Amino acid sequence: MIDNRERGPTREAISDRDRQVGRILWIEGGFNAAAVAAKVVVGISTGSAAIIGDAIHSLADLANNGVALIANRLSARPPDSGHPYGHRKYESLAVFGAATLLSVLALEIALRAFDPSSATVTQSPWSLAMMLILLCGNATLAGWQSFWARRLQSDILAADARHTLSDVMTTVAVIAGWQFGARGYPWLDTATAIAVSALILTLAYGLFRRAIPILVDGRAAAPEEVAAVVNQVAGVKQTRRVRSRSGPSASADIVVSVDPEISAIAAHEIADEIERVIRDQFPIGDVSVHVEPESSADIESRPPDLSGHD
Repeated sequence: MIDNRERGPTREAISDRDRQVGRILWIEGGFNAAAVAAKVVVGISTGSAAIIGDAIHSLADLANNGVALIANRLSARPPDSGHPYGHRKYESLAVFGAATLLSVLALEIALRAFDPSSATVTQSPWSLAMMLILLCGNATLAGWQSFWARRLQSDILAADARHTLSDVMTTVAVIAGWQFGARGYPWLDTATAIAVSALILTLAYGLFRRAIPILVDGRAAAPEEVAAVVNQVAGVKQTRRVRSRSGPSASADIVVSVDPEISAIAAHEIADEIERVIRDQFPIGDVSVHVEPESSADIESRPPDLSGHD
């Protein structure tokens, strides 16, 4: 048996990445804390239940920042005896939590839209200016987070960027509803809030689609496609099994059969080449290859396991 495993990024590289993610989350948390305070002041001074509700939304975002920071710290831990594949799924768990929170907030906004007590009462130039400043700040923050999420390939930052984008849409709805309500069109407040709720639910759905396959070990690549690539490696007689799982550290284990007469060194070289082509052609960094001697009896009794149940 030849069992080669590519270990992936170094501990130092992972640590630098996670420290940068943590700094971004701290900056976002500071902004959300300031937003909560500002919206509470505006909500109380104008008597607007909608703005108070938006302040609660920002408070939930602040709590989400805390959860993301904890998840980032936990996921940065290196593999240990209890977690030989590392702790990266804490990121996906945080994304799932963010999606759940978004869903709850979307339903809360929809229910609040039909609550007559959420109608706005007064308005003033300074309060409108403050809300517009917060709106611009949220939009800038969402774009900045999205940039770093792509650069650092961080699911936590990607989820937070979507969450911040939901804040932008919520604030737009609150400001619009507030202004329309003050001008005698309260039904527009309800319609706008429902539309924002639907958009937030769409964002939550996207996050669920990102997190759930990782949490339930969804495959990283179609086994038939992997087998087709592996079968082209010189010396491989047959790909007997392909299993993979997605995630920040996607992995695969592959069983191939080779000529029983070749040396262990030759089998090792075949395994190395399989690892190389898999890493080159699929988003998989951790590859384990098991090499078996081929026999006609084995081929007849045990067909390849390429069902995709991995």
